[in-house]
Amino acid sequence: MSSVNLMAREVAAKIVFYGPGLSGKTTTLRKIYETIRPAHRGEMMSIATEGDRTLFFDFLPVKVERVNDCSVRLALYTVPGQVFYNATRKLVLQGADGVVFVADSQPEALDSNRESLQNLEENLLEQGVRLDRFPLVMQWNKRDIEKTLPVEQLRAVLNTRGVPEYETAATSGQGVLDTLKSITRLVIKDLRAKRIVPSPRPTAPPVENPGAGLEARLSQHLPPPPSHTGLPAHPPSLMPRQNPAQAATAQAPRVETPAPLTAPAPTPAGQRTLGPASALAPGDLFDYARAAEAAFASGQYGTCVASCMDAVRRALAYAGEGTLAQQGFLLRTDGADLLKLQGLSKRVETLRVDDAAFALYFLMQVFTRLNDARLPETA
Repeated sequence: MSSVNLMAREVAAKIVFYGPGLSGKTTTLRKIYETIRPAHRGEMMSIATEGDRTLFFDFLPVKVERVNDCSVRLALYTVPGQVFYNATRKLVLQGADGVVFVADSQPEALDSNRESLQNLEENLLEQGVRLDRFPLVMQWNKRDIEKTLPVEQLRAVLNTRGVPEYETAATSGQGVLDTLKSITRLVIKDLRAKRIVPSPRPTAPPVENPGAGLEARLSQHLPPPPSHTGLPAHPPSLMPRQNPAQAATAQAPRVETPAPLTAPAPTPAGQRTLGPASALAPGDLFDYARAAEAAFASGQYGTCVASCMDAVRRALAYAGEGTLAQQGFLLRTDGADLLKLQGLSKRVETLRVDDAAFALYFLMQVFTRLNDARLPETA
């Protein structure tokens, strides 16, 4: 799902490169990364799996359409193609705004192409998204190999929806940027149709030339108005008079009686007041969030950070097996913030209130990502 930064007037859209294993998704993304200027791209992240890998980087394209006076930042992802990584594919596909399906043009890959496309449709349906109403571009990859299927056959099997399609050779970069431009146009069109982008900033009306109006031209020929500097606001004969009683009443200060203080209403018995972190916490992580908030309230900032780190580890475990960095990447948490929290947890004796506040902030970020991904799954 795209996000909008109102302060920066920027729209962040997510595009996923989907397809069977070894179809050229990674090579495609790397070629795009190499083509973009370093100043306009973020750092590429990679999570290697057996026989495949998941890549991610984001960049701010310069020559693309603006959406209601907002620039567009694209976040590009690939997914592992092997069948047994379907859980990872679901996480990466979560919140996508568009998909490029990278098909292997070799004859022996036709069945795996068909299965991967069906898997894409099923995973989108679980999110309530229909593929025929979703920005999609087909990429016929490996066209530089001698023995490849005709485009007509690939189209008949895989592109029955008639979406835009491009022949590519990812190793040389041929057609790769055309594919990216096409999916970007579709995503921007979809963003406009959904009306999730704020309206353009209102432009100030043009200021008319003050000398252009008839009144302004006439005023040039009229004498200036007489000056009344130094005269009282009322003539002496017309000044209002007050009797002594009225004057005394007017000068007497007004004393206001303060309203009586009332005690705050007591919290009903058995009802727990939720803090911002515990309000977002999944059921089995509620107590950990409450412990962190209680430590913060009592000034035990080291304990607060340690509790937040413990809760973050348990929360990220729902993303699947792997290191904390890999789990955080799959949940789209901020990697720099995760590293900062890990560093703080190693020096709990010297922490301050702002360190504990940051730890609670990051914990809420992780809980929000869990809720967006609908994790943990309930039976």
